Amino acid sequence: MNRKEFFQTSLLGAASIAAASTGLTACCSDKKKGADVKLNLSFQEGIAPGESLSEKLDFMENLGIVGFEPGGRGLAGRVNEIQQALNGRNIKVSAICAGFDGFILSEDPAIKAAFDASMREIVAAAGELGSVGVIMVPAFNGQQPCMPHTQATRDYLCEQLHELGEYAVKCGTTVILEPLNRRECFYLRLVADAAAICRDAQSAGVKCMGDFWHMQEETSDYAAFMAAGAEYLQHVHMASRGQRIMPGEDGDKDVYVDGFRALKEIGYDKYVSFECGTKGDRATTVTAAVNLLREQWENA
Repeated sequence: MNRKEFFQTSLLGAASIAAASTGLTACCSDKKKGADVKLNLSFQEGIAPGESLSEKLDFMENLGIVGFEPGGRGLAGRVNEIQQALNGRNIKVSAICAGFDGFILSEDPAIKAAFDASMREIVAAAGELGSVGVIMVPAFNGQQPCMPHTQATRDYLCEQLHELGEYAVKCGTTVILEPLNRRECFYLRLVADAAAICRDAQSAGVKCMGDFWHMQEETSDYAAFMAAGAEYLQHVHMASRGQRIMPGEDGDKDVYVDGFRALKEIGYDKYVSFECGTKGDRATTVTAAVNLLREQWENA
């Protein structure tokens, strides 16, 4: 080896060591950051057993659940009821699950007007409750008449979401796009697509979410959440991965570690909320599901 070759080899080796060192540092940094991220579990209103809202909240509190996700239908008339029910509890309103009339991509002016009016009413109530946002789907399969799946429709959706998002910001909340599986929604199926629409809507009030049930469309839970990142990911829904029942009721299918790892790495501090049924005794399956998720969160 001559002098020139020696120095070239030495420089390459030093660069390799530096790159490896940087990678190890980043890896350790991610793990350290992830270790500090808490799993904030939330229940939709029908998840916890109990005859009354107070009984449901008692059950949730005993399990350490910190979020409550009510439906949007009639929410404006329930603001005081929910505020009183949560008073003095370590539970806050997480997201609001839909509940509006019509849909944003309708070609029928009356249906679109119904969406605009009802959605803004729910958004205003969500703001009063301190909610992270109101979940919405641009269009479900079967909703007609619907705008076609074209670039012009996407541009229109971004424009409409900008207006709605700016209204949500004024109310102190957001609107949250939910991708669905292809059996339920033709238009929006991937978290990355939802995040791109959030970006193009150009409003801080437009966010997106991921639902582990619907994310069967994704090739990777980890990549899906990383695509949205901390800037756009505002909510997460949870269910088993086979029959949309309690996590754990579908056995070995119910593994969420890769998705949880991404949530930890982006420093996700919002809610992971149960949206599912059960085939067993509700008190038993809900408790087991919570324990399973906490265990997998620790392992992520």
